[in-house]
Amino acid sequence: MAKGRVAGAICVALLASSVASAASVPAKWRAVAKVPGIVDVVGPRADGRLVLSTHSGVFVMRPGGSPGPYARGPQGYAGAAGEPYIALGRGHRVAGARCGFGRDVTFVLDPDATPGIVRIGRSGRSSRFVDLPAGAFPSGITIDDVGSFGYRLLVTSFASGATTLYAFDCHARARIVASGAPHVEGGIAVAPRSFGRFGGNLIAVDEVTGRISAFGPGGRVRVVAQPSLPAGGDIGVEAVGFVPPQPGRPAAAYLADLGSPGSPTGGSDGVLVLAGTNLSRANLRAGELIVATEAGARTIALRCARRCTVRRVADGPAVTHAEGHITFVRRR
Repeated sequence: MAKGRVAGAICVALLASSVASAASVPAKWRAVAKVPGIVDVVGPRADGRLVLSTHSGVFVMRPGGSPGPYARGPQGYAGAAGEPYIALGRGHRVAGARCGFGRDVTFVLDPDATPGIVRIGRSGRSSRFVDLPAGAFPSGITIDDVGSFGYRLLVTSFASGATTLYAFDCHARARIVASGAPHVEGGIAVAPRSFGRFGGNLIAVDEVTGRISAFGPGGRVRVVAQPSLPAGGDIGVEAVGFVPPQPGRPAAAYLADLGSPGSPTGGSDGVLVLAGTNLSRANLRAGELIVATEAGARTIALRCARRCTVRRVADGPAVTHAEGHITFVRRR
């Protein structure tokens, strides 16, 4: 752990300097759809639609279209309070499990009094996938689509002042990857192999301290960066996503903006998009980590090779209360 802290401190110094010299006119996130209680956007599915998680259930939305209900009815999913972040299956086979997380199967964090994970099949039927320890706060979810964690479902959970990272196979069998780790909450994502010494690690953020951390498959936790952005509860770094590593630039990026009266920023209860002229201005590059703050969606792009560098790329509307993942749609 000492070695990880030294590497992180070096990167922090570089990032503080880089953010200060970033472009004076960043791109702008703009609102495209009203979705009350929205906390996350993932996808797209095989049919091109995004999946939206809200306090009242899940919705699907075609880019440029309007949200429509999904997983409704007595065997559907009714939603949850708090931050029910989601992950979407890509069809990869899980190493050593003789099964896989099917394409477009959705997994939702249940942060209620009995924490756990809900599975929503392609037909919209939901079931309990697994329970988490009583008293735990599930703080992040994603599926490893790089392979460094064996294509497992990854979940961070916070309890007794520390984070535990779980890796679940498709039979809901758990392996604890890391325990006693620092606090993280919000969007989490596995870095592509091209992301320098952190390639293949799980990247997670802490709004309170502003730290961006990397969880290795063997349990090592290192600080990637602590950029010079506002930090604090409901203020600091919150949403993350990686620009698809394939050649060419994405068509758009999407982000949830939760309505949150009483928070430092009240949010718009809608979906934000970075597209067209704004996306061009942001000049996002394949394999970059994109991170947005909860308050105002101040957005940076982070690239790691021999060292890490950062640049400011976008801001949201001043009222933005960003949550969950930053999701990219590729050009067709």
